Amino acid sequence: MTNQPSNLEAQLEALRQEAQQVIAAADTLERLEELRVVYLGKKGQLSALLRSMGQLSTEERPRIGAITNTVKEVLQSDLEKQRTRLQTAQLQAQLEAETLDVTMAGVYRPLGRIHPLNSTIDRVLDIFVGLGYTVAEGPEMETDYYNFEALNFLPDHPARDMQDTLYLPDGNLLRTHTSNVQIRYMEESDPPVRIAVPGRVYRRDTVDATHSAVFHQIEILAVDEGLTFTDLKGTIKVFLQEMFGDVPIRFRASYFPFTEPSAEVDVQWKGRWLEVMGCGMVDPNVFKAVGYDSEVYTGFAAGMGIERLAMVLHQIDDIRRFYNSDLRFLQQF
Repeated sequence: MTNQPSNLEAQLEALRQEAQQVIAAADTLERLEELRVVYLGKKGQLSALLRSMGQLSTEERPRIGAITNTVKEVLQSDLEKQRTRLQTAQLQAQLEAETLDVTMAGVYRPLGRIHPLNSTIDRVLDIFVGLGYTVAEGPEMETDYYNFEALNFLPDHPARDMQDTLYLPDGNLLRTHTSNVQIRYMEESDPPVRIAVPGRVYRRDTVDATHSAVFHQIEILAVDEGLTFTDLKGTIKVFLQEMFGDVPIRFRASYFPFTEPSAEVDVQWKGRWLEVMGCGMVDPNVFKAVGYDSEVYTGFAAGMGIERLAMVLHQIDDIRRFYNSDLRFLQQF
């Protein structure tokens, strides 16, 4: 029994020295946690030594207990200091990896902009929606019936010619105007009707400064009891004043197969008269095609080219600029 106290004391001292060395050498927080469990855990080495205290005399137990507490406190202190050092180093490494060098040149990422054609379409639709119209859309690949026949185009009308219309191998065609949607909408809807129809249209035009084989239109259609040409003129005037401001407007007699009477509409812009749309009262034959009673209902329609409106609004001299994807041009809008 005389050697036990000194032997246990020596073992505690050896445990302290060993633990302090490996704790100081720990290079990760995970490794440090493993060492804590090895030395100070419930089944760790210090706990194993404490089980031997039952063999000590009553006089030796307080002294060895005090030494044990000292060893435990030293190791806990070393563990906490090493944990703090490792956490600080980890944070510093993270900061160095994520630090931005504010002296470096920035990477330029241009902001996206709305294309002038899209912004013009949005502007037109906003005006007509504010007047109580609903936006409607329809197919770009169409049948002869919806594109021509139901709109009162005679079989020998020049617009049916291969030189103007893009026909497909299956006998269908690419619509030449958005008026096809008028027929489709009226077939499925009872009066009253108020729709605005935006979309792409296709024609066999030679591309130049003022023509394109693919372009955009917006048409409006209103059908109700008692509508007159005066209602049409009032609607057109309100729309054009919203688009161009308080400018002179004139109506010129014209002809379209699906309206009677028909008119072309001009605005005086920058000292010149510019044609901006065609319009007219819906022909009774169109109502007959969709099953509307032309003795009860009347209606008016108007259609305009979006490219033409955008060219006037933004003083653009060549329609091809809309399709070239030139950033120097697009960044102006």
